Amino acid sequence: MQKIFFSTLIALFCIGGASAQDNSAADEKNDNKRFEVSKQLDIFNALVKEMEMFYVDSIDIQRAIRRGIDAMLKGLDPYTEYIPESEMGEFKYLTTGEYGGIGAYIRSRGIGTVITEPFEKMPAALAGLKAGDVILAVDTVDTSDMPSDKVSELLKGVPNTKMTIKVQRPGEKKPRKFDIIRKQVIVDQVVYYGAYEGDVGYIYLKGFTDKSAQEVKAAFDDLKQNYGIKSLILDLRDNGGGLLESAVQIVNFFVPKGKEVVSIKGKIRQTDRTYRTYNDPIDTVIPLAILINGNTASASEIVSGSLQDMDRAVLVGQRSFGKGLVQSTRDLPYDGKLKITMSKYYIPSGRCIQKLDYSHRNADGSVAVIPDSLTSVFHTANGRSVRDGDGIRPDFEMKEEKMPTMLYYLFADRDYIVFDYVNDWVAKNKTVPTIDEFVYSDDDYAQFKNYLIEKKFDYDRQSGNVLKNLEEVAEYEGYSESDTTIFNALEERLKPDLNRDLDKFEKEIRRLISAEIIKRYYYQRGELMQNLKDDETLHKAIGVLKDSDLYSSTLKPAAASQIAVNNQ
Repeated sequence: MQKIFFSTLIALFCIGGASAQDNSAADEKNDNKRFEVSKQLDIFNALVKEMEMFYVDSIDIQRAIRRGIDAMLKGLDPYTEYIPESEMGEFKYLTTGEYGGIGAYIRSRGIGTVITEPFEKMPAALAGLKAGDVILAVDTVDTSDMPSDKVSELLKGVPNTKMTIKVQRPGEKKPRKFDIIRKQVIVDQVVYYGAYEGDVGYIYLKGFTDKSAQEVKAAFDDLKQNYGIKSLILDLRDNGGGLLESAVQIVNFFVPKGKEVVSIKGKIRQTDRTYRTYNDPIDTVIPLAILINGNTASASEIVSGSLQDMDRAVLVGQRSFGKGLVQSTRDLPYDGKLKITMSKYYIPSGRCIQKLDYSHRNADGSVAVIPDSLTSVFHTANGRSVRDGDGIRPDFEMKEEKMPTMLYYLFADRDYIVFDYVNDWVAKNKTVPTIDEFVYSDDDYAQFKNYLIEKKFDYDRQSGNVLKNLEEVAEYEGYSESDTTIFNALEERLKPDLNRDLDKFEKEIRRLISAEIIKRYYYQRGELMQNLKDDETLHKAIGVLKDSDLYSSTLKPAAASQIAVNNQ
């Protein structure tokens, strides 16, 4: 017995010694880190002082330091950023959807700062300002040569304060003046909601602010009480995310209290947290469909992914963006903030959907997608297989629409070609029918084609640029002489042909112009409603919800083979 006691005592001393050595090594490692941080800060401080004192030309220290900060943070990930005091207003707008101003998008172009989109029921629209108006002055300040960010500062201010804006409207000789009272501009996150085919509810949510959940609830309550809906579509396409807490609240509407929605885990264990539903739900049985696409990211992936993991909703659309990183803010001196990636989030199945691995960059600094061989299979509540590392994959995958190069040049506002055309069209058409009745006519499209010809609209085709590069490579490798006939034939076929492409892509162009026109009369809500008229993803979701057998079988493991058939 005594022998056993001494053996145990010796073992404990050995373990204790090993533990002490481990702690000592850890302490030494931490000391080295702290010394390295202090050392590098000393070097940076000395470098700035020497540069400011001895560099041959004067240096804008604020701009130089900001470039250094931005470059340092850019090497981490796209979401970690420095927010100085001067930009806190914009940061607050992103998290609350509120600011004091006139309620309009503006943009700089060659002729000055232009109003591109007034918001519905906001001061700019109520006063009569329109898209295309060039801002000449705000009160007594001439803004003719002022960049749009400076004009924006003049337009924003304390709610209920008055200002006078002078604008030049296209097609008019004399400027106009508008007296406007600033107000607290609140940008609705639920852009539109309504019912389709009688009893299928639809809600489009464009972002997650601190008011998104209450907007979704209000829309859902109205749809149930006044439209009698029996199923619901939540559209999260092109929703880049926002506040995590808002996502948890929205999930809570449709699942019981106490359910795990998402957990966040990072370097500092004290900040790890699991978010659960904490309120009584509003409806746990209504059939749900979530629409997602490649621009569905972050908080919108938490909503769609957690509802998929709980087998509470079917997902329709394209694979989501794949942002599984969580940012928090840290206070900095002089009222700035650091928005920093502190953790990753994991949805109920245990998977993290982060697509890009920023911690292991390629030799050229680029970021690689996590390879399939390093992803894992997880399972939903009902046992369906799902994977991590590559966004959220929908249960019904729809073919992604490709935008031809020509449409990019038409609608990217490089020359404001469509923007100006729509301004002219609206000036000639003071009113339009309801959104349901509106049709962009054949005569209108014929006039648009003539308008492009008159404006000498031109565009590049990527295929032609690739062919040119191929010719150069072939010449370098000594193959061009024998293959000139092939290259010449391809070059002829790939030459831009305006009339041909306007006919080839007529459907897509007419759809985009129609939405732009409707937006001038019915704002963002109208633009969305116009685009939904022939939305295949929406119609697919309606079909799934209308087919109760398909809906229920999709949420069961045995439906896997059937889903594959449906996706063909």
